[in-house]
Amino acid sequence: MRVSAPATLLDDDDIRRALTRIAHEIVERDERADDLVLVGIANRGDHLARRLAAEIERIEGMAVPVGVLDITFYRDDIGLRAEAPEVHETRIDVDITGRTVVLVDDVLFTGRTIRAAMDALTDFGRPARIRLAVLVDRGHRELPIRADFVGKNVPTHRDDDVRVRVVELDGDDAVVVQGASSLSQEVGR
Repeated sequence: MRVSAPATLLDDDDIRRALTRIAHEIVERDERADDLVLVGIANRGDHLARRLAAEIERIEGMAVPVGVLDITFYRDDIGLRAEAPEVHETRIDVDITGRTVVLVDDVLFTGRTIRAAMDALTDFGRPARIRLAVLVDRGHRELPIRADFVGKNVPTHRDDDVRVRVVELDGDDAVVVQGASSLSQEVGR
């Protein structure tokens, strides 16, 4: 099987525009920014959540609390993986009970990460509602989970590897896909 070269799906300008649009959609949907809490799923969703919060503050003129959530020990495959899990920080410094929590992740794939994140959130309170914002939705759901806010829908093969790069961790912003098929080259922009 031939492995294709990585294809860039989104560059830094595309990501900036997608996050700006998502921030506007969040504000339009939930109207009360003072009731919002953004919670990014570690390790890249938290950086995207901080960027969304900054954009919402620019739009609404008020700060939105941001937390970071590690879902490692809530995953349903914790004992099935050969490698040791990488544990990240969890920090939610505000009571989420009765508030609108927007979970933020980089890529939505099977839905299992989001299921784990919702389970983890219940340790911090009972939100009035949970919304989901993702930079990339690549399909292939195994659970009935759908994003409320999506930067880009990307048709992929199940075996493709979709990676989000963020300047805070990787030195640049990009979404790249590498796959076992040439279809990955066709997703383009």
